[in-house]
Amino acid sequence: MAAFDPEKFEDKYANYFAELQRAYKNAFETMRESYDSDLVHAIDQRVLNESEPFYEDGTFRVELPDDPAKRLEGSGVPVDEETLSAALDDYTAAIEDELYRMLGVDREE
Repeated sequence: MAAFDPEKFEDKYANYFAELQRAYKNAFETMRESYDSDLVHAIDQRVLNESEPFYEDGTFRVELPDDPAKRLEGSGVPVDEETLSAALDDYTAAIEDELYRMLGVDREE
């Protein structure tokens, strides 16, 4: 893999698509170890499908779409607000961790 280029990440789907897919998949597997698999699957399919990873100022972050709880309505997965918030925080952190790892980027302290 070539060295990570922050400017190329602006067109991430053209330049880093395989790495993005792998980072999301690895985070999914990590989350299944800590949370109910139905909840993880619902978040993956109904919330993260419209999330957007960014790299700014030496940091990866994942931006979620508006109102994730509403997106889970009708999924058949009951979840309280506190559990959902914790799961989303953990899931986005897992994706960000995987992005650093997959793209070979050191975290800036």
